[in-house]
Amino acid sequence: MSARNQPITLNGQTVAPGTRATIDLPVAKLYTHDRIGMPVQVVCGRQAGPRLFVSAAMHGDEINGVEVIRRLLKLPILKRLHGTLIAIPIVNVHGFIYHSRYLPDGRDLNRSFPGSESGSLTARVANLFMTEIVEQCSHGIDLHTGAGHRTNLPHVRANLDDPETSRLAHAFGVPLLLNSNLRDGSLRQTAAERGVPMLLYEGGEALRFDEVAIRAGMRGIVNVMRALEMLPRSGHKPARRIEPVIARSSTWVRAPESGILRLLAPLGARVKKNGLLGVIANPFGDRETEVFSPNDGIVLGRTNLPLVNEGDALYHMARFEQVEQAAQNVDLFQEVHTPAIPEAPDPESPIP
Repeated sequence: MSARNQPITLNGQTVAPGTRATIDLPVAKLYTHDRIGMPVQVVCGRQAGPRLFVSAAMHGDEINGVEVIRRLLKLPILKRLHGTLIAIPIVNVHGFIYHSRYLPDGRDLNRSFPGSESGSLTARVANLFMTEIVEQCSHGIDLHTGAGHRTNLPHVRANLDDPETSRLAHAFGVPLLLNSNLRDGSLRQTAAERGVPMLLYEGGEALRFDEVAIRAGMRGIVNVMRALEMLPRSGHKPARRIEPVIARSSTWVRAPESGILRLLAPLGARVKKNGLLGVIANPFGDRETEVFSPNDGIVLGRTNLPLVNEGDALYHMARFEQVEQAAQNVDLFQEVHTPAIPEAPDPESPIP
């Protein structure tokens, strides 16, 4: 029989095993003197197990993950949780309120870790997140989308050279994994330095809900929790399992000149070297410039804005040794996660 779980304390509030609580971590006040807090929900299982944090809206305009966490917290299976789940649906509350990627001081929170108690506003938020959340956890998942006017195909970025991180990335259940280097000041790098394996899930576009990316994100978190033995294994054998393909490098294709872009290659498309991605024209259409892929690959991300300046990032191409397998994975993934009927799906239906 498993050992009994230990209580956990955030911001001076203790959550006992077998209970759950919503806690507001205090962030700096607004200049109107109104208090602002980072909302956290803690689900403390009765039995011992890992402590996993799941965070979203690190960039305040990346809202897909907020919906992922909302659906996750409503799953009945959490009553059988081993260990502790710490869910932070809105990390960058200031940015979320103002539909902005950044905090009011203009800094990127995901380049400001570990932060400091006496630094900029962004540094203080980073420090709060590190001390109250990351340093109490054994594992983490951070949910992201593409930046403004860009869409990302659902995929996981992680340090796949670390065995535990690689194991969880493969368990997540997305078609493609990107072996991504740790960036200075990022949450992933700072967590890794403290021995906390972390996955970064990308899917969809800023300020938009993407149903496929949301479904895949929620199911991926449940898959990881099962791999960590925080949740029981499913009693149903999946009809088809996606074995992810790893990309060891990726590159952005940039606009060779300014103009109006016609996008030709869709998200997730397999494109051969020198394959046509799009066409840039002037408003009269009497001058056109074709945009080609520099290598064989899969479209991992792309702009949605047809108005481009010279040098703008247009397509994010991921390189794979097994391009054909990667393309098949994407097709299967879309088939599995796309709603089968036009009516809105039931987001709270339990995962078997």
